[in-house]
Amino acid sequence: MGYCSGRCTLIFICGMQLVCVLERQIFDFLGYQWAPILANFVHIIIVILGLFGTIQYRPRYITGYAVWLVLWVTWNVFVICFYLEAGDLSKETDLILTFNISMHRSWWMENGPGCMVTSVTPAPDWAPEDHRYITVSGCFLEYQYIEVAHSSLQIVLALAGFIYACYVVRCITEEEDSFDFIGGFDSYGYQGPQKTSHLQLQPMYMSK
Repeated sequence: MGYCSGRCTLIFICGMQLVCVLERQIFDFLGYQWAPILANFVHIIIVILGLFGTIQYRPRYITGYAVWLVLWVTWNVFVICFYLEAGDLSKETDLILTFNISMHRSWWMENGPGCMVTSVTPAPDWAPEDHRYITVSGCFLEYQYIEVAHSSLQIVLALAGFIYACYVVRCITEEEDSFDFIGGFDSYGYQGPQKTSHLQLQPMYMSK
């Protein structure tokens, strides 16, 4: 019963991870955040494999899913530190999240709750011609805290998924070992002595 509930819980967690990361992927696409887009894509693939392994009783898939969750937590901790500007990190750096391809920021920077965007004219000389120079004000919640909330949710789901993945793998392994143990007795099952017939057949002659 406990194994079944743990397996069902892991399936639910994987489903929640897929929903949350797909929502995050949409907004990262809108903000041209290429590094998070790539990380989200890999995460989606691994979660699908973990979900498949849970449904089909494949411990190797679940183990790979658990290992990836460690890396996923590390990535999200880095994103939190990046937006909170921990250490020498700065959220104004283009290179890290956009691979220095563009000057785009998080989509939530301009579209957060209550944010008012004002175009600044004339634009500074250093601003690219295909970009507009704006100021953002009046936000109820700054964009970096929205990104931190997204990453924090991913960390919580990943930790829960890791715990249940380890539990399900242990249950599957123990169940397979118990089947092997029972099968060992079946292979040496008791066989009763077989009676052999010693009746000697004699030729019969039919009279015409």
